[in-house]
Amino acid sequence: MTQALFIQIRCRPGTTYKVADAIALREIHSELYSTSGEYDLLMKLYPPEGADIGKFVNDQILGIDGIERTHTIVTFRPW
Repeated sequence: MTQALFIQIRCRPGTTYKVADAIALREIHSELYSTSGEYDLLMKLYPPEGADIGKFVNDQILGIDGIERTHTIVTFRPW
């Protein structure tokens, strides 16, 4: 089974919808939600098999304008 990642994304004020649209256009996520609290968006994705997770996140997500900070959660086993 492919490893799931959950990425919490904090956006600069006023950019959350633009960031969400940019992520959606990349078609890399399984699910994307707006959230309350410390982060503005929560994304679930499945990186390609064997991908370097740090490089994948850096190349595919962190270059999107408006992202201020991310918090990546790596999963191990689903039930």
